[in-house]
Amino acid sequence: MKEIVIEPNEKQQAFFESKAKYTAYGGARGGGKSWAMRMKLILLALNYDGIQILLLRRTLAELRENHLLPMTKLLKGIAAYISGEKEFRFPNGSRIKLGYCESVNDVLQFQGQAYEVIGLEEATHFTEFQFQALTESNRLSGNMTKKFSPRMYFTCNPGGVGHGWVKRLFIDKSFRGSEKAENYLFIKSLVFDNKYITENNPEYIETLLNLPETRRRAMLYGDWDAFEGAFFPEFDRERHIVRGDTPLPENAVLFRALDYGLDMTACLWCACARNGDIYIYRELTEKNLLLSEAAKKILQATEKGEQIRYTVASPDLWNRRQESGKSGFDIMTQSGLFRLVKADNARIAGWRIVREYLKSGKLYNGEPRLFIYESCVDLIRSLPQLRFDEHVREDASSSPHEITHTPEALRYALMSRRPKSPPIKKNGYTSSVYCFDEPTPEKAGFEDIIDY
Repeated sequence: MKEIVIEPNEKQQAFFESKAKYTAYGGARGGGKSWAMRMKLILLALNYDGIQILLLRRTLAELRENHLLPMTKLLKGIAAYISGEKEFRFPNGSRIKLGYCESVNDVLQFQGQAYEVIGLEEATHFTEFQFQALTESNRLSGNMTKKFSPRMYFTCNPGGVGHGWVKRLFIDKSFRGSEKAENYLFIKSLVFDNKYITENNPEYIETLLNLPETRRRAMLYGDWDAFEGAFFPEFDRERHIVRGDTPLPENAVLFRALDYGLDMTACLWCACARNGDIYIYRELTEKNLLLSEAAKKILQATEKGEQIRYTVASPDLWNRRQESGKSGFDIMTQSGLFRLVKADNARIAGWRIVREYLKSGKLYNGEPRLFIYESCVDLIRSLPQLRFDEHVREDASSSPHEITHTPEALRYALMSRRPKSPPIKKNGYTSSVYCFDEPTPEKAGFEDIIDY
């Protein structure tokens, strides 16, 4: 039989050796993703008699150029290609079937079929619905002669219709329901890991270096927070996220920011330093809480001794409910959550303030003024996923709605700490003295009670 000689790099070798239920490889251009996927599936077909493998791309043209043509050449004399079925059949009974899903519902053609291995090339081109539908076909086919655990392999770059679900599972590791962390492995590979390109086509790296900043961060460095269309491209994990053991600034003003809805209660614990920097150091996100329940959950999550100056909350809490005649403000204060402040809900102005805190400028020596503790996983996940509104360019889209809650709370928080006067720059130094419009909490009959 014809021999296949391969020389994988370190990252590709890790991909070949992975037996995780779900393994994603790549994250940037030029990392050798398609070659790694092809060779991984071929090695499985050669080593496991009777294994059934499905390899998918989004379009037929991509499938033909990236896999059909190179596999036909490589497997000549090793496996027979059956053009009518678009599949390679191996003498040991193994099979690699090629397919594509140009429309969303094309994926349904694979329902009822069984594949021990499914490879999804450029996974971010597939919707989460398509991915989930394919998991139903990822099971034992009954043709195997060796014990084998069904699994799926993915290659991917940031961006695309599937950016959100790929990032959630493999980058943010934000799991839901029965999803388990040990089932998901991400192997990051950059063009710098691809020896073939660095030695034979270094000009390609120069091409990537010349891309616009946002796209360069995504395609050259595999930055999943820099995808095109991001509402806050200024967000940078390296600059804005701090370790959980980072001490809060001394004499900081502590306060909370609340975005309440029955679909989600999102509360942020914030610290404003003397120089105006804001630290988001704790979060609470929970679905289906009544107003009274939300108030109690917030109080329980507040540590004893924390001197919380106020809680800035969405203005609709002050609207009276027709069925009870009480407002959300009334119910929450009666439940023990005092010193509530009505948030300034100017959306465009608020988002501009958030952008300023993320980006800063010359006045602040180029340093950001917003820092988020790594424990605030929902805010860290949601902020970079916000997209522009299609109709109001300076506003953030309200879709998908589930990612808007903690950013809304952040907007309330930063709008509540707008300085009346900026820091003074003198002799090349920036002062750390600010004058703030301190919000005045509404007491609602609790004049002598302070929520600590």
